[in-house]
Amino acid sequence: MKGHELFHYKSLEEIVQRGKELGLAEELPVSRDLSILASPLSVGTKTAPNRFAVLPMEGCDSNPDGSPSERVCRRYDRFASGGSGIVWWEANAVVEEGRANPLSMMLTDGNLSSFQKCVAEARDAAVSSMGKEPVQILQLTHSGRYSRPHGEKPLPLIPQHDPLLDGRVGLKGDEPVVSDAYLDSLVEKYVHSAVLARKAGFDGVDIKACHRYLISELLASHTREGRYGGSFENRSRLLLDIVKAVRSALPSDFIVACRLNVFDAHPYPYGFGEDKEDMWKFDPSEPVALVKALCAEGVGLLTNSAGNPYYIYPQVTRPFDHSSMGIPVPEEHQLQSVARLFSFSSLVQKAAGKVPVIGNGYSWLRQFAPYYGAENIKEGHVSSMGFGRMAIAYPDAPKDVLEKGAMDGKKCCVACSKCTQIMRDHGQTGCVVRDGEIYAPLYKFYREEAEKREAGK
Repeated sequence: MKGHELFHYKSLEEIVQRGKELGLAEELPVSRDLSILASPLSVGTKTAPNRFAVLPMEGCDSNPDGSPSERVCRRYDRFASGGSGIVWWEANAVVEEGRANPLSMMLTDGNLSSFQKCVAEARDAAVSSMGKEPVQILQLTHSGRYSRPHGEKPLPLIPQHDPLLDGRVGLKGDEPVVSDAYLDSLVEKYVHSAVLARKAGFDGVDIKACHRYLISELLASHTREGRYGGSFENRSRLLLDIVKAVRSALPSDFIVACRLNVFDAHPYPYGFGEDKEDMWKFDPSEPVALVKALCAEGVGLLTNSAGNPYYIYPQVTRPFDHSSMGIPVPEEHQLQSVARLFSFSSLVQKAAGKVPVIGNGYSWLRQFAPYYGAENIKEGHVSSMGFGRMAIAYPDAPKDVLEKGAMDGKKCCVACSKCTQIMRDHGQTGCVVRDGEIYAPLYKFYREEAEKREAGK
């Protein structure tokens, strides 16, 4: 049976048949009735007007002080006016040293007013286009291993050493890891950022715990000593302490959310959610325990992810047709990757009970994604369907489904990985294909700059 292949499907029937051939009929059910996607969703005391969500994706294009640039505001205006019921804003660093790049978003007391303006504009754009406000969530993060707050040189802050990842960020393996005291100090930083987010007009914040950033890597810090390493209780301590502190500091109508990795696809003792002997075998015990603990502490919205988009298996996070530079072509078919992500979402929703879960893994399915999302929602596997890359390429996809009954295949993300490549090249990212007037020149410029850096090493 053929593995990885380029998307070539012309009808829903063709892609459903391919799923059957791969033995994935039960994992990838579809519904021809999309009406459930138009139904409202309760998120705490808030109501999302429909079951579409924009998942958080960093644009690397804020102003140097962390405030939203014109391009950032344009992006969120497009997401909001495009019809998504939940707009999940990108990674916002809680400390300067935790920024992933010099143009990472970072809300501070000094730039609060610019965030208030941008959030309000997005809300108004949604009301003008769709008649209703979306729920807006701000993702709070510390980039940890992937911190690069100044210039081109990485300045990683790591909770443990990892022989597979250290060299990729310039570490030799003998540098000190961040101290328990430093991790302790981050709790108040997250709380302060959450308080500012509410003042800025956001409906909630996400305590980011995915993609091997600091909190995500802590969940896998089996080799670390002290209060934050070794046992599951210790490895999950910081995430749960932050959630408790934020929940305690903010009113009950303010949403505390979490986007978390449930499976790192990274070998023990450096990964989370996998078997100790086989990194490709999922072990749900700790992820399920974490989801239940998060909900018990007041998390009111979840979305799961997996893998490490900065390593050599990005298909675990986002199935693709064409890979970024230096990334090997996977052996598995993309529908197998999609099915894995769907299964994780279903597991998380079951563990979370009534707490809504946004599913992911839909973008590779192109215009056929809503048929899978609708069935997942009907069956209770998820509460909402999220778009990541698709939202960048086709921000008005929800509006087209809600008003026209279908997505336009000519406007879809083509899974070319160029948006990822711009990020890898330290550039400002967007859709090179569908928003080419802005991003095609940027893709070319940052690719050339990256090649010069490589040549100069």
